[in-house]
Amino acid sequence: MEETIKPDRKLFTKTIWVLATISAFIFAAVLIITLIILVAGGEPEALLVLWLLAGLAAVAVWFIACPIAWLWIKNLSYFILDDRVTIQKGILTKTQQNIPYRSVTDFILQRTLYDRILGIGSIKIQTAGQSQTPGGYEGSMAGLVDYERLHGQLKEKLRSLHPVSESLTTAEPVRTSTAQLLEQILQELKAIRSNTEK
Repeated sequence: MEETIKPDRKLFTKTIWVLATISAFIFAAVLIITLIILVAGGEPEALLVLWLLAGLAAVAVWFIACPIAWLWIKNLSYFILDDRVTIQKGILTKTQQNIPYRSVTDFILQRTLYDRILGIGSIKIQTAGQSQTPGGYEGSMAGLVDYERLHGQLKEKLRSLHPVSESLTTAEPVRTSTAQLLEQILQELKAIRSNTEK
């Protein structure tokens, strides 16, 4: 299975929505501060400066964040190969991140509120103790439209490489049949007997 995937344009739409939400929270905070100042009998000149600063900050964030987000998403590519997942990213400095299946412990499907509204999803790649990110994920493939099919394929690939680890979690003990357990007990008794006869 070799597949090249680019994030959908809806990922940029999600970025715009996130920026709009942040801007709304900033202006809501400024509105609350304005009401507090008015109730306390503050000066209107201070309110004008406050609103001017908030407006300039919002404009600066939009003018900086939108082009950077667009370039980041434009340069983002995912390659699903037979032995690894490769993520290419970067604007000025290009990074190619190779994550071999042998080190992958799980593929996590994540959909935020905006993802569900837009019909996209993200697949987080979790590895065995190799992640350097605070979230514990080695890599992330965001902005996927066909996320369910891809998630199923990756989970199946993981099952074929790690059949025992996929079926068990760390909290779930390995269950053996009664016959296997009795056979193990018999072998242990024979070993004890042979040691005591010496």
